[in-house]
Amino acid sequence: MVPANLTADQLAEKILEGNRAALARAITMVESRKPAHRVVAHDLLTILLPYSGKAHRVGITGVPGVGKSTTIDQLGTNLTEAGKKVAVLAVDPSSTRTGGSILGDKTRMERLCGDPNAFIRPSPSAGTLGGVAARTRETMFLCEAAGYDVILVETVGIGQSETTVADMVDFFLVLMLPGAGDELQGIKKGVLEIADMIAVNKADGDNWARARKAAAQYRAALHIMTPISKNWTPPVITVSGLANESLDKMWSKVLEHQEILGKSGELQAKRSGQQVRWMWSMLEDRMKALLSESQDVGQLLKQVEQSVESGVMPASVAVEEVMTRLLDGLKNA
Repeated sequence: MVPANLTADQLAEKILEGNRAALARAITMVESRKPAHRVVAHDLLTILLPYSGKAHRVGITGVPGVGKSTTIDQLGTNLTEAGKKVAVLAVDPSSTRTGGSILGDKTRMERLCGDPNAFIRPSPSAGTLGGVAARTRETMFLCEAAGYDVILVETVGIGQSETTVADMVDFFLVLMLPGAGDELQGIKKGVLEIADMIAVNKADGDNWARARKAAAQYRAALHIMTPISKNWTPPVITVSGLANESLDKMWSKVLEHQEILGKSGELQAKRSGQQVRWMWSMLEDRMKALLSESQDVGQLLKQVEQSVESGVMPASVAVEEVMTRLLDGLKNA
């Protein structure tokens, strides 16, 4: 058990020792919206920042039913058997009404759940873009500080903004189903543009021939697109998460990507850019929080929202009124 009243320094010490209970407590505090928890979380992240950044950060997405959880369970097991410590940040669908999450991914990763070298953290997406929990980046840093070598971020699926996922990891893997055909026509071009690799899953049994055909079609589609990196051409491979086929090849591509981009300096530049964009994203979140936390501004918001909805006030004018009220409040504080 970890005492509830630990300071940021004490919590950081336990996390650096690899204490799983302390890691879970820290993630809960990072995800919390309580002001007191937010202060401790900020101090904790500042302390642990120098100890982060050494893990392989891999985002994994794909359409529902593509076998993400099964593949991650097998891939993670392969990695822990090879001596790696693996953290899986499984972002669950959230109810749009209650905010509750299903948390089913943890139950589908049976082997990793019982693996002492694996840590699975289901987090509700709560409607955030790309199905990414609001504090996934901070959680990733905490897991790295706790000594995890591989961070796998599983998303809800092909949703509103896959770029949100790709912009927090080093390698973005897109899982596809065999039998591209109409599916290839319907998939968003943007997904292919940001993929570092496409893996056609369920390439076993009767699906083998269809998987090879689908892979060929995805290669052709990628061939006419400009790669996101001048040093890396996204490969297309066939795998079977269920049968543990070619997952070693899939992981070797992740390592190859890390080595090539690391030597060229592109990986460090990519991570630095992600940090800056993350800062701006958090700043936007805090500005929204300021609007909701200010009782005076909150009342004005309700008024101008009704005026905009009824067509009495232009949206641009409403924004100016709200910002003026907010800035006046900050000056007088």
